[in-house]
Amino acid sequence: MEYYIELKLAGDAYPDGFANGMTLSKAQSSRALKKEDESDEVITYRNYYNHKLCLHKVKKGEALELYTCFANEGNEDATLEMISSFAIRGVKADKIHRMQSFWSAEGKLRTETITDLHLEPSWNRCATRVEKFGTCGSMPVRKYFPFIVLEDSEKGEFLGVQLYAPSSWQIELLVRENETLTVTGGLADYDFGHWSKTVKVGEKFTTPRALVAQGKSIYEVCDKLVKAQTPNISPVDNDMGILFNEYCTTWGNPSFENLKRISDKLKGKGIKYLVIDSGWYGKNEGWWATMGDWDVNEEKFPGGLKETADYIKECGMIPGLWYEIESVGTSSYHFENHEHLLKRNGKVLTVGGRRFWDMEDPWVVDYLTEKVINQLKNSGFGYLKIDYNDTIGIGCDGYESLGEGLRNKVIASQSFIKKISDNVEGIVIENCSSGGHRLEPAMMEIASQASFSDAHETKAMPIIAANLHRVIPPQQTQIWAVMRKSDDTDRIYYSIVNTFFGRMCLSGDIYDLSDEQWALIDDGIAFYNKAADIIKNGMTVLCQSDPVSYNRPTGEQVLIRKLGNRELVIAHRFENSEEIDKSFLNGKKIIAEYGRVDKDFSAKAWILEE
Repeated sequence: MEYYIELKLAGDAYPDGFANGMTLSKAQSSRALKKEDESDEVITYRNYYNHKLCLHKVKKGEALELYTCFANEGNEDATLEMISSFAIRGVKADKIHRMQSFWSAEGKLRTETITDLHLEPSWNRCATRVEKFGTCGSMPVRKYFPFIVLEDSEKGEFLGVQLYAPSSWQIELLVRENETLTVTGGLADYDFGHWSKTVKVGEKFTTPRALVAQGKSIYEVCDKLVKAQTPNISPVDNDMGILFNEYCTTWGNPSFENLKRISDKLKGKGIKYLVIDSGWYGKNEGWWATMGDWDVNEEKFPGGLKETADYIKECGMIPGLWYEIESVGTSSYHFENHEHLLKRNGKVLTVGGRRFWDMEDPWVVDYLTEKVINQLKNSGFGYLKIDYNDTIGIGCDGYESLGEGLRNKVIASQSFIKKISDNVEGIVIENCSSGGHRLEPAMMEIASQASFSDAHETKAMPIIAANLHRVIPPQQTQIWAVMRKSDDTDRIYYSIVNTFFGRMCLSGDIYDLSDEQWALIDDGIAFYNKAADIIKNGMTVLCQSDPVSYNRPTGEQVLIRKLGNRELVIAHRFENSEEIDKSFLNGKKIIAEYGRVDKDFSAKAWILEE
């Protein structure tokens, strides 16, 4: 197995072997690279244009971080059409593991063999076989996560890769000369994501990062990749504090009166954050219509938001506020403010009822500084939920290619989010994008938490939550438990047990619950607090999940997470289920247990000690 660089420069020959149009790898630009130097930290190449390319290798825990730096030391400007963040050749594997993702159906593990993918080499080794996948747009976790694991089942060896990819990305598998695989990835190239980048003489370009890890199981590899991530957890948020988000209580219609009522009900319940979700602004046209104006609706909040935030704090909780900072709705004053909105091919970019701020525009930055940062500071909010409910798509104007326009606008969005952190002391930021469309390391590292999904009340919640252990830290994975006054004991157990996969977030008919229902929730909160350190610091060693369908899950699921001599075990039964095999209890002391798993759609969790 060898790390190296793939490159395609405009003007160089495209790859042969019937590959042109499927891949830009193996082109003339890559073949022209000559290795100059190699150490444990960097491999240096140069080509006949006198371009210097460095593949950097940085140890990150038990993973390796890779990225490529292109330096134009030649005599003419160079246009990149593809450059790899990582490229690895000589990989022996017979199975490929990917994670598929759609709205409210995030993280489905897809396992295929090399023969399933039709990646056996041709009889005379002249034809390139290619499997290419990725995402175009500003929702990087849509269709696939930027993640792959290659398995050699004969040797029991696994190789995993995860990209830092906040915008368009790609991963490729290639076979040609022999039975081994080449795997490459990085920014979506010119063919796939309309990306090209002109690097002037004397300038440099650095790719996004990739994490690579090896291990003896998919669990070990995923744990190494996840623990190599470096999220910016607010110091305020290091204790696995519990949230209440009122969206599934008011459905986008919060007010001072209903927030006061919720605060009174939650006082003393051990809830750390109370988050005001969408609908606190505008003139009651619908929460989505006036995004972009961010004028407080004084019919709902007379005198502004400060009184509500103060009341939440008086009840012992940190107040939070929802924004979709990058979007502008159809009823916004700014929907026709074309000067400051993104365009494609000279026309304002409209997606359904949304347009998008140009986050590189100084006017926009100043405007959002006043409307977002100053609102948070002046009203005393300590928590910010950043939502993002549609995608820019393949790109926008402003640079030499649509893809490069997209890349820069998303980087500008990230810069503004970092500005919020820098200017609002201790702010806890939640990364949300219609639930889970931005669950990748580059966005996760500038947030404390993330919404795991919008599947708030579906039967598939525990499947999605368990799947996400493979790609993001459970400490950051915010799992909703929506309480309804009609919920029986089994439904409450099912909902609360789901939150043990990550961060507990409550919502729903909070002031209509009986004392008996509240007693079950209180017991669940107590169990969560006992399990919090295992959730935060443990390693997931088993995720045995039978369901194929998310809409109608069948069978059973068991997840085990270990920390030292303790284990958190979470078991669910779905439709047509069988009794859970409880052999995991053998030889273990039960420290705590919650729920019951004795029928279809039931759930239970245990904390065990060896």
